[in-house]
Order: sequence, then C-alpha cells, then structure tokens
Amino acid sequence: MPDDKPLTGNMRSDGVALDLKAYERAGGYEGLRKALGGMTPAAVIEEVKDSNLRGRGGAGFPTGLKWSFIPDKAPHPRYVVANGDEMEPGTFKDRILVELDPHQLVEGMILAGYATGADIGYAFLRGEYTVGAERVARAIAEAYEAGYLGKDILHSGYSFEIYLHLSAGRYMCGEETGLLNALEGKRANPRAKPPFPPASGLFGKPTTINNVETLCNVPHIIRNGAGWYRGLSRSKDGGTKIYGASGKVKRPGLWELPMGTTIREIIEEHAGGMRDGLQLRGLLPGGASTDFLTGEHLDAPMDFAGVQSVGSRLGTGTMIILDDKTCPVGMVSNLEHFFSQESCGWCTPCWSGLGWAERILRAMEEGRGKPGDLEKLAFQARFWAPGHTFCALAPGAAEPLQSALKHFRADFERHIDEKRCPWK
Repeated sequence: MPDDKPLTGNMRSDGVALDLKAYERAGGYEGLRKALGGMTPAAVIEEVKDSNLRGRGGAGFPTGLKWSFIPDKAPHPRYVVANGDEMEPGTFKDRILVELDPHQLVEGMILAGYATGADIGYAFLRGEYTVGAERVARAIAEAYEAGYLGKDILHSGYSFEIYLHLSAGRYMCGEETGLLNALEGKRANPRAKPPFPPASGLFGKPTTINNVETLCNVPHIIRNGAGWYRGLSRSKDGGTKIYGASGKVKRPGLWELPMGTTIREIIEEHAGGMRDGLQLRGLLPGGASTDFLTGEHLDAPMDFAGVQSVGSRLGTGTMIILDDKTCPVGMVSNLEHFFSQESCGWCTPCWSGLGWAERILRAMEEGRGKPGDLEKLAFQARFWAPGHTFCALAPGAAEPLQSALKHFRADFERHIDEKRCPWK
C-alpha cells in the first residue's frame, strides 16, 4: 500500500476492481484481524477518535465520537449503514471507491460494526451505480466465503452480516434519516430529531450511519495506527482526502491528496488549470450545496476550518469550477432546478420556496426578469436557513444562491436591465 495514498494507491489503472486476493496482498483485512485479535470495541473507537478522522459526506462530524453515541446497553439488533447515495451535483468520489476497491468498504463496515456492537450492515448505494453495486456484491460474497463475514468471524466470537441495498433514486435518500425511511420501504422524508439514529434509527434500533469514503479510511487507521493517519495530513483534520474538480479545467477528475491541500494546488497542478482561453471566475468547493468562492480564495487550505474561514464549506471536497465564459445566473438556475425537483415536499420553505426561486431564475435567463427579483431571491435564501426546515436540503440550496448574489450581483442585474442573458 502506498504510504501517502491509502484509499486509491492500490487501484488498478485498467479499471478492474481488486478482488479479495489482491486486496489481501495489499494489506487488506489486516486491520480487521488486528481488531478482532486483541482490541476491544472501545479501543477501536479510541483509535478512530485519535486519528482525527471526520466524516467525508459533507458534515465533517468526528467519526469516532459519532460511534461512541451508541449506548453500551442499547438493544439489539444494532445496525451500521454505509451512505453511498452520492447524488450531490459535482460529487463522484465514492464511485471510484466502490468500483475499484470495494473490499475497503466491506472491511470498514465490519470494523464499524465491531466497534459499535452492531449485528447487521447495509451498504446503501445510489441506484445508478450499477457497476459499483455489482462489485460490492462480489466483494461481500468473497468476504463471506473467506470467513470475514457471517457467524464467528475469524473465530473471534463476533458475528456480522452485510446486505446491499440500491437507492430508489432520489437526492433525499442521501439525508441520513431519509435514507433510513427508504431502507424501511417508506417515502424518503426526513425524520424529526430527537430521537437521533444512535438511539432509534433503522427499524427503531440503534444505528450508525457513515459515508462510504469515511468507512474506507477505517481499515487503514486500525492497521497502521492513529499517529500514522494524522501524519498524512497538512492540517489538524486527519488523513488524506479524495478531492475532485469538474468544469472547464484541462484535466477534470479525482485525486487523493493530504487533507489541507490548497485550492490553488488542486486546480493548477492536478486539474491542469483552466482550458485555453478561459479564466477562473468562481468555484463551489464542496459540491453543489456550498457557497461560491472566487480567485482571491485560491490559497485557502481544503480542510474543514480552512474553507470555513473564507466563507464556504469543505462539503464533499469536489469542486465545481465556474469560468468567465459561463453565465453564473444560468449555473445557479440549473442548480436550483435540481434542488427544487429533488425536494421531498415535507416542509413549506423547501418545496414552495425552491420552486419560487427556480421560476424567478428561469425568468431572468429568458429575459423576463423584473426589478425586485434579487430582493425576492435574497429573502428566499434567508428563509431556507438552518433551523427553518426539517433537513439540510434547502439550507444547502441557499448556499450557491446567496453567494452568487454576493459575488456576481452585476450579472444578475444585467439580466434584468438588458432583458436577456448576456451570455447567449
């Protein structure tokens, strides 16, 4: 295993997934053997806490702390759920993990199960990830055959089952309580909290939910130690991160880099800079539901505190790049259309407000913008703030809108004044 790229360093260049033998040759399941061979569940949790691993799904909550929320005397069965719904526009990092090295996810889920005393795991994948689903299913089958799953794993006395579940295909299925409802065969609406999933989650039982990338880090942490993992990072957040860039850069893609790598390095060195004849105008640093940053922010480190310090969020760490020949109003209109159609309709600020904002933006793009539209959009963005809705869908939709009004207001005003989109 390459020391500086534990998540992607063993992936084959021809796109073929690692099978069990190849994964074992690269050190696979050594972390599981170490944990079951001499570590208590509490020790596994402490190791993950000490590693400073934070959730890679967007919220960035400390993983070990999250695992510790399962009460010691909680009833059984207990569940571990891997959230691989990944429908955030601009985000595609979990896809390579499930397609090219799926045993990392399987081992990470078993370790999470052991640490939290869980009996059953569900790998919840985006329905369109058919290749990834086939490869995860194969990895699960290989793990069962090798004795890494099922009853009395490695003669340790610990038993754990994993099932694969494909999403019904809505963005709301990625919200953790909406995901739980979807797993139970219900509509993917968010649940009121409390109770929180560690106390009452899937089928009313204690449940731990982690993002796919988060879980894939765990085998490496247990195998090599928390100190090693912290040493991979350039910041206080531990480990590496799979960063991405899409848009009009020369080499769009994904790269595993130290946590805290700067925005400038990711865009200029790894993504190859902007295409010839284009200039960077802005970027969404962590997928569609993050605030725009501009060229003045390029030296900010891509870690949780670094991106927050310049007015946005790390989110999923996958950037969407805006160039100077693309209409920012059209870009935001497209994003708000997505959020509007993906709203579950559970709360009024989301289902009504998103539709209202989408109609205003579409009218502006078509030359039908009116004076006062920007004030209406700003009002809507404030109305979607955290605490006004059941889940984070609408607050996330507010971030690109409110920041576009801040950084690109003149472009919005031109649409209204000229009664057209200047880029068409």
